[in-house]
Amino acid sequence: MSLAPSSTVVLHHRFATELPELALAWQAEEAPDPRLLVLNEPLAAELGLDPDSLRSPDGLALLVGTRVPEAATPVAQVYAGHQFGGFNPRLGDGRALLLGELVDTGGSTRDLHLKGSGRTPLARGGDGLAAVGPMLREYVVSEAMHALGIPTTRALAVLATGRDVRRETVLPGAVLARVASSHLRVGSFQYARGVDGDPGADLLRRLADHAIARHHPGAARAEHPHRALFEAVVAAQASLVAQWMLVGFVHGVMNTDNMTISGETIDYGPCAFLDAFDPGTVFSSIDEAGRYAYLNQPVVAEWNLARLAEAMLPLLAEDQEQAVALAVESLGGFRPAYTAAWTAGMRAKLGLADDLDEETGTALFNDLLALMQAGHVDHTSCYRHLASAARGDTEPARGLFLDLAAYDAWAARWLALRPDADAMDRVNPVYVPRNHLVEEALAAGTRGDLAPLHQLLEVLAAPYDERPGLERYAAPAPVDFGVYRTFCGT
Repeated sequence: MSLAPSSTVVLHHRFATELPELALAWQAEEAPDPRLLVLNEPLAAELGLDPDSLRSPDGLALLVGTRVPEAATPVAQVYAGHQFGGFNPRLGDGRALLLGELVDTGGSTRDLHLKGSGRTPLARGGDGLAAVGPMLREYVVSEAMHALGIPTTRALAVLATGRDVRRETVLPGAVLARVASSHLRVGSFQYARGVDGDPGADLLRRLADHAIARHHPGAARAEHPHRALFEAVVAAQASLVAQWMLVGFVHGVMNTDNMTISGETIDYGPCAFLDAFDPGTVFSSIDEAGRYAYLNQPVVAEWNLARLAEAMLPLLAEDQEQAVALAVESLGGFRPAYTAAWTAGMRAKLGLADDLDEETGTALFNDLLALMQAGHVDHTSCYRHLASAARGDTEPARGLFLDLAAYDAWAARWLALRPDADAMDRVNPVYVPRNHLVEEALAAGTRGDLAPLHQLLEVLAAPYDERPGLERYAAPAPVDFGVYRTFCGT
């Protein structure tokens, strides 16, 4: 299939046409001096776009949103959301634009969306802009998640705008072009439920049907399509959050407007990966109560899904009590689905057979995590060292733990189950976006030196393949890195 130059890109506007109440037509602000910082060439090819054309003046203008195809309808999306537990009935894209939908080379529909493209009427006092560092963070971490096999939005490009952005200091501005199966969120349904104060509004039904057609077409064939849609979202999110937990990813801002209907990870603001294993880890500078701590992520996901259920009640049954009963029953599928996904993932991480006795497995997993927490053991490298132990090289793993007697007792139980070391290496990454390395790359990129960023991206593109000369990318943070805090970038 030939690759389309940017001047002939076809951007559809199905979202804006089918759901105009959720779409506010808008234009990106002019970028004084757009300059490409990083372009995701494999993703561009997947989308049927020519990387060379995207580097041209017309291509750069497309990627910052100032020159779009004639038939395109850029919109700021409107949604509601619970932010740190508090409900806001009208949020939306305050600094973002949906340029439209692309059909990729596999025939799938993908959103092309911008962050940092300028203030919209939904900005709520914000400047609508983004700085280079946070946009590069989203590029790095989302592409790392993709390489790890975790459903995610993806970054197509980051461009410097030539405009300064004021945060704690003056920083160079940037725009991120990202791609998603869609940007429908729990908050989209919360907004639709509240439109005009009519809980039975037609918008809610049209939104649900749009979500079914776009993400969960099997629900359309169910006896109760809208209930089947809700259950599909529950299953997708249970699987997603289990995958986060297994790799030590902390999202940091799990508001309902940051939970997708597709089951993709979205919004890489104050996110980070665990170094030393500690279930209470919080990275976000504004999460003072630890609402979105690592250990809370499954609970928060279930809470967010309960808010989706509340929004969808009119679609589940005409009788309120019956609708609530159906919603509670369907939401009840989250915990067993999450537990099954996490348990299967832990069996794989430890190289154990699928038919492992549940009680044996649960005790083994929990005891290991308790030892890791007590010894401040690095989350990522621990499992790779355990694979070495399964091959007979016991010292690298043993040296991570403080309580050697307790570890030896645990290891004897585990090794008696004959773990498969090769299988462990296929699911336990060597390389994740180590926080100190991400910060190093972002600081250099903000100064205009992109070499550390490109090196980091190259390493993270093959996270399971250990390569000589890349030891620093697999090593934990140095002791003097200190307590790590992240910021949302707005």
